[in-house]
This record gives sequence, C-alpha cells and structure tokens, in this order.
Amino acid sequence: KHTEPIRLLLFVNGSLSWEECSKFRKFAALQVLEPRHPAAEEPLSFRILQISSFANHSWVCTHGSGWLGELQTHSWDNVLGTIRFLLPWAQGNFSKEELKNIQAFLKLYFHSFPQEVQAFSSQLQFEYPFELQLSLGCLSRPVKASESFFNGAYQGSDFLSFQGNSWTPSLGAGSQAQNACTVLNHYRVIKEIVEVALYDICPRFLAGLLQAGKSELERQVKPEAWLSKGPSPGPGRLLLICHISGFHPKPVWVMWMRGEQEQQATQRGDILPHADGTWYLRVTLDVAAGEATGLSCRVKHSSLGGHDIILYWGGISIVPTLICLMVVVTLVLLVVVDSLFKKQPQIGTSSLLMSPTMTFPLELTPKTPGTQDLSSAWHKICGSKTDS
Repeated sequence: KHTEPIRLLLFVNGSLSWEECSKFRKFAALQVLEPRHPAAEEPLSFRILQISSFANHSWVCTHGSGWLGELQTHSWDNVLGTIRFLLPWAQGNFSKEELKNIQAFLKLYFHSFPQEVQAFSSQLQFEYPFELQLSLGCLSRPVKASESFFNGAYQGSDFLSFQGNSWTPSLGAGSQAQNACTVLNHYRVIKEIVEVALYDICPRFLAGLLQAGKSELERQVKPEAWLSKGPSPGPGRLLLICHISGFHPKPVWVMWMRGEQEQQATQRGDILPHADGTWYLRVTLDVAAGEATGLSCRVKHSSLGGHDIILYWGGISIVPTLICLMVVVTLVLLVVVDSLFKKQPQIGTSSLLMSPTMTFPLELTPKTPGTQDLSSAWHKICGSKTDS
C-alpha cells in the first residue's frame, strides 16, 4: 500500500544489477539537497532529483525523477531514453515540441554525465565508490517572484550550488568543492544551459503544472482517526497510539494532549502514502499506566474546516454513545411491547380458523427478541469502545 519513489537505472560501459547498484548507494538523506525555508511558508516547488552511484571507473547507475512538492510526477526511462509522465496532467501546458526538445536534451545529458564525471574524477579527488546527488528546480510563492535552486552533494553532504550565474562551494565543503567549482566555472556553455533551465524553463513548467493539476492539488479529504495500545515500553507503562489515515493534502497537525496542554513526549512517525494519494500518520505517547486517564489525541487538518478531531483515551466517544443510547431505547420499547402482548387474553385457535380474513400459514404468537439476546447485543456494541 505504501510505495517509495520510483528510481531507474542507467548502465554505462558495463552491466550492473539492481542488487549490485544498491550496495554502492548510501541512501544519504536527500534533504541536504533541498533549499532551506521556514516551514510556515510552504512554497510550492518543482524539482528534478538525480542520484548517481559510481562503483569504479566503468560501473555507474543513475536514477532520475521529477517532483511537485512531495508528489512524484515524472521519472526517467533509461531503457527508452524518455520521460515517463506519472500523472495525466504531468505535461503541464508545454507543447509537444517543447517536451520533445527537453527529452532530447535529457537523453544526451544522462548519457554524457557519467563519462564526464569519470574523466574528471582524479582532478576532483573523487574516491571510488562514491555517490553524487543533484537537485535542481524552482519555487513559486503567492506574493513573491519565483526562486530557483541547483544544489549538489557528494557522499551525502552538501558540496556545491549554483548562485546567480556561477558555481559556489557549500559552507564547510573544503578545498575539494572549491576545486570542483573552479573547473565548472570555466565552462561558459554549461552555465548558460543551467541559467536557462533554472530561470526560464522551470518557472514556466511549474506554473503549467499548478494550473493543469489544480483540481488534484486542491483536493480535500478528511482524515479518519482511532486509538490503540502498542507493546508495553516497560513495567507499569503504556504506549498510546493515535492513528490518522486517508487525509489529503499532506500537512497535518497531531498531538497528544492533557486538557489544553500539549504533551511534549509525543512521538510523531513518518507520514506515509496510500495508493490512492492520501496519507497515513502514527503518533505515539509513552506514559505511566496510572497517568493515561484524561489524555486525548487532537488532529488538525485543512479539510476539517477548523473542527478538530479529539479522541479521548479511555473516555466515551460520541458516535458509540449515540449507538448505545439507541440500543437502550429500542430495548425498553421491546420490553414494553412484550409485556403488553403477554397481558392480552389469548385468542382461541378455533376462532382464528373461522375468521374469513385469515390466510395460511398462520403464526399464532408475535415473535419478539428475548432479553438474553438483547443483553448480548448491548454488550457487543457498548462493551469495548476504546483500548485502555
């Protein structure tokens, strides 16, 4: 149900299996490639990610993908040398001719990049095996002009970036990054290509994506939430779990509370994707068994219109309470009806047979549920509302 981003292999001067390639991928966090911005701004971005793992002088595998925010929209098919559009609106409003030209350039790029890196590996002091990560794209803000970025990482650490019209070493990357920037800045054609991609093509493509995918991007789906108890963290302790599932868009706020006080020991897991494009989150709290009473899980999401979901641990939630109330009322009515029928005089069988309005087969006695059955149903519905 949960899927990780699609990644594709490009083989140059040799063959390398997925398993072999995976040995040399260090899965360094891609956040080193992301532009740093305050979380409150949440700018919309489109970025292309590239991960190239170099095993030695002849073996390399490269993965290419395109992302709108945290939604994957494109991938690179290394076998056909084409862009794969993963969503119906992923072409944005670009013409077929523009997309064809971009695809031709990417095909040349993905073929040439490994060869150029290997040719300069000694000069750049890259030691095998090594991994390069690139992230280039642009951001769109409601009230500001678009902003573009191109960041590179070596072995999972910030290495260099493209600022204005030149390459700049990252802070703390050392002389190795400075040397690489010096080499790259000598190639005027490369800088011109990067400038056009960052400051012209990317902002136009991002605007087209946002327009074409507006209905999908603005989709609001309310979350479902429930509580459960996890494995005991230790003697006399409870692990309280709050599950939030099926919500869209992705941003969500969840916290364990005591009254209006946030519980700082709340542990938030990763937000994981469902196959239908919605999300799932698990939030836990480790507490002493005697302190669980009075705790609640609060959920805030844009789809709720300001009406937070609040689930109380060990308390009575509204929906089960209403159901139980309905059962109580029904039980009382049935008992009253049963008593009334028992108090009425029995009608003789012969009288019934002589009645011209009777039809067969004939049920002589009204059938009402027994109190034992009703009691059993009551306990099944009301017996266990939440784990405690």
